[in-house]
Amino acid sequence: MDLILTVVPLTGGTYYAALDVPKQRVSRMPVEMALTNSDVLLKIEQAGSRFTGKLSKDRKSMTGIWEQPGLKQEVKFVQGAAPVVSAPTFKPAQPYKTEQVIITNEKTDLCLGATITTPNGNGPFPAVVLVSDSGPQDRDAALQEDYRMFAILADYLARHGMVVLRYDDRGVGKSGGKYAAATTADLMTDAEAAMNYLRSRPRIDKKNVGMIGHGEGANIALLAAAEPKGPDFVVSLAGYGMPGRDVLRRQQVEIMRMIGGNATQVDAALKLHDKMINIIRQTPNSNQARGKLAAMIRMSNVDIDPTMARARAAQLVSPWYRYYLDFDPKVKLPAVKCPVLALNGVEDLQVAATKNLATLSKGLKAGGNRHVKTVKIAGVNHIFQPDESQWPLVNGEQQPNFSPKALALMQTWLEENAKPGPILKTPRSNPKPDVKKVSKPTAQN
Repeated sequence: MDLILTVVPLTGGTYYAALDVPKQRVSRMPVEMALTNSDVLLKIEQAGSRFTGKLSKDRKSMTGIWEQPGLKQEVKFVQGAAPVVSAPTFKPAQPYKTEQVIITNEKTDLCLGATITTPNGNGPFPAVVLVSDSGPQDRDAALQEDYRMFAILADYLARHGMVVLRYDDRGVGKSGGKYAAATTADLMTDAEAAMNYLRSRPRIDKKNVGMIGHGEGANIALLAAAEPKGPDFVVSLAGYGMPGRDVLRRQQVEIMRMIGGNATQVDAALKLHDKMINIIRQTPNSNQARGKLAAMIRMSNVDIDPTMARARAAQLVSPWYRYYLDFDPKVKLPAVKCPVLALNGVEDLQVAATKNLATLSKGLKAGGNRHVKTVKIAGVNHIFQPDESQWPLVNGEQQPNFSPKALALMQTWLEENAKPGPILKTPRSNPKPDVKKVSKPTAQN
């Protein structure tokens, strides 16, 4: 079974890390990472797992022991750099142009690095901002080296007559600021700055600028839509309808079941989770809360390193986490008046499709919005990948793709609600963006 670890260096010498296990449809599972000289320690609390190993001298691999309930095994992580191949002598021209820009969030005076993809032609074109899921991500939402979710979306939408803007999250790539210090409400102002920037551009239909958000990004888009002069339409991909603390609790249950936990282990994990949440919510002083949480984490896992316990406790009292625990998407939904399409995958372990879609639909329609459509897509996970058996073959190997069914549903809805320009005669079920190499995101002050 392949384990894919994504590591993003942040300011202050720390790291953001996430785990993907494609065969188990696990994506973006939080990982605590500590690197001391060549010693590597990974802690995946949600999966009850840890990895202790050594980084190689060339820093391109690390070997160690992976431990989880009922399993202890040697594992080797190898940097996923595909061999460089010669480009073909003939390359068809793309039916769109790309431009690198810097956007200023005037509310925070932060600069965000972004890419704009514009169809060939005079326009005016409808436009859309792509808003990423939780965790610091680059503008392509590069979850895996060969799966860049937002690059695929930008390519597809530009080929179908839409201008697309995607941007680096705070502290990643060309964007300033610190992601860990931002709440969901703070991140909404970044999305609004990107939207306002699009409305100032030539060849864009100023009254037809929307947002497509993924995961937390979907909720950010809906929050923005509840504000005056918000987006003209919203597409929610794996958006949440339940309060943040309920989402986190459900994820704990699903992950424990996924790793084979029995009823007793699931119950114990939930009790610990609930106790920790109560401490966070009842202790406004973050220093005091960190101390209590670190002690509880060490008591529940005697093998955990004290430094890792303190690091995990610090994450649990971060501004984002505190805000998210009490964040309830339903509160603002009745104020959303623009057309909304909400798509969720049935195989999504992070966001239960039926319950969250029902809550989103009810909340949006409560305000009288008659332009709401929700769709559950069978066989699709949180990052909108279909079953591996449906991945296309590229050079003899299967490559992950964005669900063709989801793309088709989105395009049909956009034709009715966003009125794209003339559809270009080059649609593909799994477009491959014109990007030769994925660069690792780097943090900036």
